[in-house]
Amino acid sequence: MDRRAFVLAALALLAPAAMAGKAPPLMLAEVYRRGLPLADYWVSEKYDGVRGYWDGKQLWTRGGERIAAPAWFTAALPAIPMDGELWAGRGRFAHAVSTARSDKPVDAAWREMRFMVFDLPASPGDFTTRLAALRKLLPITEAPWIVAVPQLRATTDEDLQALLDKTVRMGGEGLMLHRGGSLYRAERNNDLVKVKPFEDADARVVSYVPGRGKHAGRMGAMWVETEDGKRFKLGTGFSDAEREKPPAIGSWVSYRYNGTNPSGLPRFARFLRERPDLGD
Repeated sequence: MDRRAFVLAALALLAPAAMAGKAPPLMLAEVYRRGLPLADYWVSEKYDGVRGYWDGKQLWTRGGERIAAPAWFTAALPAIPMDGELWAGRGRFAHAVSTARSDKPVDAAWREMRFMVFDLPASPGDFTTRLAALRKLLPITEAPWIVAVPQLRATTDEDLQALLDKTVRMGGEGLMLHRGGSLYRAERNNDLVKVKPFEDADARVVSYVPGRGKHAGRMGAMWVETEDGKRFKLGTGFSDAEREKPPAIGSWVSYRYNGTNPSGLPRFARFLRERPDLGD
């Protein structure tokens, strides 16, 4: 199959779901556990931004919302699907979210953004093969904001922890592990693993609990539901402003926790932040 035929076939396979406003078919990460065999994994920084899926013509969020990027930002992107992170730099998650979710792109804001590309979902072969193809596509001289995520080989748990500590000290969020022999599967699996100094996850807000005492007249806690249907209450981690104006019912939030109890519910769960980039 020649390059043009491959591109057309890939777009026909992957683009329609996103272009119909549905969530694009993305690979999602599991959480790292010590003892995972690391011999076939690549490691990279975990960028704290907005997941961006380029379907060959248009950028979409993980939740399936169209991203109104300026024409100049995407003009040089190849006409094949690309998976990555729209990133504004370490510690600038809020800027990345507000920029990516704006209906009217602001050039000044987008000049501070980069598209950190870590995979080619429609390219043939395993991740190591796809990575080689990505490195041939990028960088693009006229679009230095389109960046191939640097990937190194993982080694031992101890070396991985040392790299994590260094990344966090520099303001990074954590690391990502990609199994070299993995195909791109649009599901959550151990071929893609996140490594962070704490455990976190996302859940949808389903209801509120009225506050008492010093929180009387505002939100005291919220009930949330995970992707697999588990419900639990988040009552800590909120600022006074967030209790006065809590995330809307139906919206997504991130929470931190310390392991799980026998029922599978998170232990010591506390609110981390709202996740408008995960909205439907």
